[in-house]
Amino acid sequence: MTEQAPVIISSESPFATDVFVKRHPALVERILGAWPLGPEQQQALRNLSDENVSGVMERLPAGAPAADQWQAWGRDYYGKPWTEAPFLWAESFFYRRLLNAVGYFGEGIWKGVDLFAPFKQAELAGEVVAAEVRALGHLANLADDDRGQALLLSSLWGNRADLSFQIQAGRASEISGLVADDSDDLWKLLDATRGGSLAIVADNAGSELIADLVLTDHLLASGTVGEVVLYVKPTPYYVSDATIADVADCLRKLVAVDGAAREVGERLRGAAAAGQLCVRTDPFFCAPFDFTAMPDTLRTQFASASATILKGDLNYRRLVGDRWWDPTVPFGQVTSYFPGPVAALRTLKSDVVVGLEPGTLATLEASGAAWRTAGTHALFQVS
Repeated sequence: MTEQAPVIISSESPFATDVFVKRHPALVERILGAWPLGPEQQQALRNLSDENVSGVMERLPAGAPAADQWQAWGRDYYGKPWTEAPFLWAESFFYRRLLNAVGYFGEGIWKGVDLFAPFKQAELAGEVVAAEVRALGHLANLADDDRGQALLLSSLWGNRADLSFQIQAGRASEISGLVADDSDDLWKLLDATRGGSLAIVADNAGSELIADLVLTDHLLASGTVGEVVLYVKPTPYYVSDATIADVADCLRKLVAVDGAAREVGERLRGAAAAGQLCVRTDPFFCAPFDFTAMPDTLRTQFASASATILKGDLNYRRLVGDRWWDPTVPFGQVTSYFPGPVAALRTLKSDVVVGLEPGTLATLEASGAAWRTAGTHALFQVS
């Protein structure tokens, strides 16, 4: 792996600073408005919100699950403002504190309750997902390559998936907003390992997970891969991140709709029963580190796959490291540690990016747009 760039500290990034002083307090208010939380829970959440804005980072309470582990992980950051810690680390710890504040890990009635479920379910019941499932019937008329590319774009863009599904032909390079496009390399990789095992590390629930599942069905049904291992988060995380419950919700959504969507859902259930679709998780997916720190068990699993696809912005930050890289540093150079071929499908929603052509970078920088963080640009990258 290449020489490391400096880690992104939140105070050094206007975007990251806003996450703590604006986005997290807004999220706390949404949660307070969505659940009948008791006075102690409400106070704990408001304290966490205030702490993010103007206080210092506090430890997990003594006796909280994994408190000793987090104490060791964060010993350099406690007692300091949240924005003085590495962005990736502090964001992860915020969600751990959030769950602890309402008793997610305790023995009461709030044990295991996904605080973000109302927001995920609202998206699943919304028009974007409805447009996705309606559009599935049109895909049958596409050539196999064009169908696969349309589904790949849907998986990439997430909440713009309804637009991607309706692409009748054309390659990803013709779609506006792509800052890097290795999609042809991804298809070549999958063809070269045809019938092998593909690992997909999911990102968001809702429309994006629907798109991931439909892409999975296509890859299995076409024989492009013989097995898909879908990795999800072990606990609720980053509001919209997918858990096993979200996979089940999406499958129920598909089979509840007549036509092509139901056929997809039923094939996926059959694939799961046959061992061709496996859903897994690992505590590391909610740890505050990048993938260079992955445990040996997870490294072995990725090494056994013919290829791994990492979805979304957070997984990208964890893959390349949440660092101030020169954007033209090659993607393959910073991901050479990964135990096997790896692809990133990511909509840009944070500062870090690598693997851009100098000309592309110059054009983006000259545009004056917040192209790194606004979610208007995306990339396919393969190593």
